[in-house]
Amino acid sequence: MPEFSNTVISLFHKRAASEQGGLLSGKDPSAFNTADPLRLWIIQVGIIVCTASILSLALRRMHQPKVIAEVLGGIILGPTACGHIPGFTQHIFPLDSRPYLSLVANIGLCLFLFLVGLEIDAGVIKRNARLSATVALAGMVLPFGIGAGLSHAVYKEFISEDIKFTYFMLFTGVAYSITAFPVLCRILTELKLLDTTVGIVVLSAGVGNDIVGWILLALSVALVNAGSGLTALYILLACIGWTLFLLFPVKMALRWLARETGSIETGPSVFFMTVTMMVVFGSAFFTDVIGVHAIFGAFVSGLIVPREGGLAIAMTEKLEDMVAIIFLPLYFTLSGLSTDLGLLDDGITWAYTIAIIFTAFIGKFGGCTLAARYFAGFNWREASTIGSLMSCKGLVELIVLNVGLSAGILSPRVFSMFVLEALVLTFMTTPLVTWLYPPHLRQRIASSGPNFKSVPDDEAAAHKNKSGNALAGSGEFKTRFTVVLDKLEHLPGMMALTQLIQPPLPPLQSQLERKPSALTHSRNPTTQSEDTPSIPIRTEALRLIELSDRFSAVLKSSRSDTLLLTDPMLSIFRMFGQLNGISVSPALSVVKFEDLAYSVAEHARNYDSDMILVPWLPPVHDAFAPQQQHQHPPSPGQQPVALPETPTVHVQEATTPNLKSPLTNPFDLLFRSSHFKSGAGASGSGAGAGGDVSNSVSVIHSQFVRGVFSQSTTDVALFVDQSTLDSGSIVGGSGKVGGDWVQRHVFLPFFGGPDDRLALDFVVQICANPRVRGTVVRITKCDVSFVDDGGMGNELRVPGQVHLGDGEAKNIEELNALTVGSRIAGFPDTVYGQENTQTRMQSETADNIAWAKYAPATTPPVPDSKSAHSSSSASSSSVQPHIEFRHLSTPIPLHSAVQQAQATALSAGAGSKLVVVAGRSRRLAVENHRKELRELMDEHGHVGAEVRKTVGDVATAFVVAGVGSGVVVLQAATGAGGWD
Repeated sequence: MPEFSNTVISLFHKRAASEQGGLLSGKDPSAFNTADPLRLWIIQVGIIVCTASILSLALRRMHQPKVIAEVLGGIILGPTACGHIPGFTQHIFPLDSRPYLSLVANIGLCLFLFLVGLEIDAGVIKRNARLSATVALAGMVLPFGIGAGLSHAVYKEFISEDIKFTYFMLFTGVAYSITAFPVLCRILTELKLLDTTVGIVVLSAGVGNDIVGWILLALSVALVNAGSGLTALYILLACIGWTLFLLFPVKMALRWLARETGSIETGPSVFFMTVTMMVVFGSAFFTDVIGVHAIFGAFVSGLIVPREGGLAIAMTEKLEDMVAIIFLPLYFTLSGLSTDLGLLDDGITWAYTIAIIFTAFIGKFGGCTLAARYFAGFNWREASTIGSLMSCKGLVELIVLNVGLSAGILSPRVFSMFVLEALVLTFMTTPLVTWLYPPHLRQRIASSGPNFKSVPDDEAAAHKNKSGNALAGSGEFKTRFTVVLDKLEHLPGMMALTQLIQPPLPPLQSQLERKPSALTHSRNPTTQSEDTPSIPIRTEALRLIELSDRFSAVLKSSRSDTLLLTDPMLSIFRMFGQLNGISVSPALSVVKFEDLAYSVAEHARNYDSDMILVPWLPPVHDAFAPQQQHQHPPSPGQQPVALPETPTVHVQEATTPNLKSPLTNPFDLLFRSSHFKSGAGASGSGAGAGGDVSNSVSVIHSQFVRGVFSQSTTDVALFVDQSTLDSGSIVGGSGKVGGDWVQRHVFLPFFGGPDDRLALDFVVQICANPRVRGTVVRITKCDVSFVDDGGMGNELRVPGQVHLGDGEAKNIEELNALTVGSRIAGFPDTVYGQENTQTRMQSETADNIAWAKYAPATTPPVPDSKSAHSSSSASSSSVQPHIEFRHLSTPIPLHSAVQQAQATALSAGAGSKLVVVAGRSRRLAVENHRKELRELMDEHGHVGAEVRKTVGDVATAFVVAGVGSGVVVLQAATGAGGWD
């Protein structure tokens, strides 16, 4: 049976599938195949996205929107530039492949117009109709008329007579009169104009302009697609009927569905998202089949989504990344591929192009400026700013132009002329507004709405300073604080620090919370006069949101009034303030990352804050680490602490014993390298004496903190949370331990300088609370001489006070100069002027005055001839009953400070939590601790250079040693005390 054999053999020779054109078969992977267009589509998407991203990075430094980069990328990839490369267009963008690109791009365009509809809030128009109506109307009527007039000359010169003039005139008028609302929102957000009278009017007028513009576009398309006037009327009536059907019954159905599925409370459910997407594409399909473009149906679908509970923002967050990364670049690249600037090859064409640019700007700018000046009541500067903002074209005009090109109304030459006009007007918007309306001339809106008599930015701070709190102005107490809330994990640390500055309780309540024995002796009201009076504390909870390229970030900024009431972090902190008797004023700032520090400093200045409270990165707990991290810390009696009490101390042994703190160091995972050898002196933390590698996230956060330090004109407090998951170690934790109320103990190593003086004032204020105890140690470095001990070795003797010598002073000046000039990733370090002998002497005098102000008069410490350390302590004075003051002279100040803090923690008992307060001391430093800090890190573990630059050497010593439940790093405002 040879037939059967031949059949079987032939099965093995026959290919099971058609040729796929792979590299291994020698085929060109870029060859277009209509049956399998995926490979070429991926190549096209990769080239388009990479080109747009690279151009966006360059244009972002010029504060230009991303749409310019996307259109420029398409122009570069089109016939203008890359089209001249032989074979580029035929292999990468062949004509047969463009319908597939167009299909994906139009799907993305429908989704984008749906997001635009989500951004529009009809309530903005209602609240500001009186001011914005005339601006929006004048911004459409005058440009439409100018565009219609110029269209006659352009039509005669460049358009074929086969196209009706009325169609071309209508498209030209719409292109002239429309404003790019999405791009306008982003420009207002980046320039921080949303809370100004100009910004709110422009936003309201832009919403109305955008809605009317899309209606005019729908009308234009209906007229073009209609064969007669009666057909155009039917199309228009059908479009109106469908719009009313969506705005009323479908909108109510979506609101009911959102409530039933819990989408308003917990975000959009899968079922709600499915129904919404079906409505979007169903509406786009209907408007497309009746003769209106599909994007109009998608736009109306975005208007009917419920706004309650931040549902629109949540839906935007689910769709925006794919639309912004893939779909929109495809669409605008197709616009660029259709744009050939080489067609502008003669003088008459360039003359008309310049005329189009000039008349388009004059129409928008002139109409909106005149309406804002004479009808809305703005001055000429503000009215000119409104006109400049409303002249922004951006992607909306490009969509209109693409619709006209696909309908055959615009020729490729005229299309290129209008694309260039849209790019120029969009590009000039940001620099023109910055020049016309600088920050010091802006007027902020009042809480009740736009107020034309609002105080400009530069006068607000001065006005508030004059009416500030008398206590705060005298420097005795700080009563106004700006609390920075960046991320949810920062919230516990900020709550702990805010509770630490909580004022003392009223006298009667304070008496009731004492022990019964104490209460029986204090029933006489006259004894309550000894209690410190309660000081009202006011805080501004500043919620920071980074402005990214996402639409949701812009949407959040435009609805900041709603977010102030619904943001979880602000709600939690507001309730925390109510429970602790602290007045909390919520604030919101949506800015770019490079402007976060400036925004914090600006809010603090406008709020007239006495101090800014900034969080550090919270401690990181490894879920796979051994469970002993979460065990309760050992009792003070079980924790060994070595104090410098030995009569004779050898130089080689003058180091702190290697103690492992039960507290988790928040810098263990963030700043320590896990790829270097542990030295011989490595502690149990696992870090040795080798180099360290900083985590990129922590480096970025440290740059933000250093930006706050450098740009703030008020005092700044940085809180480093070193608490663990154990609830007993939370700073400021309440409850009872052994029947006694939990107390907090504050430890301050006072070396001198403006930052340490601020820290001393801070400790004195918080210790006014009867539940807070304090220990302040003034540490002075000693000079050490050596004597011969009969061959027993060199021993330390006769410590004396050390003043900075010429060499050491020069070293500190060099460090300050390095601080002035150092930069990391473009972020400058804290900048201070160089010190000299006069400023150092003035600073030492201020230290002595500050110390004598609070500390009781004591005899200076007399060093023992056989001891390396000498100290004296003073009992609590009647003025500061909760603070113990000490003097300490030692050749190893950082080691001694750590030892003193550990000893204080032991003596405070198990029910007290230790908080270390230290000055940042990046200027006018009394001592140079760099060498000793390096030795201390060799013993306990290294941290990155960013940590030392951010928190200072003294605080770094406590961080690496793991001492305290938290470390508060303070920096005094420039000019504080008169000697800074």
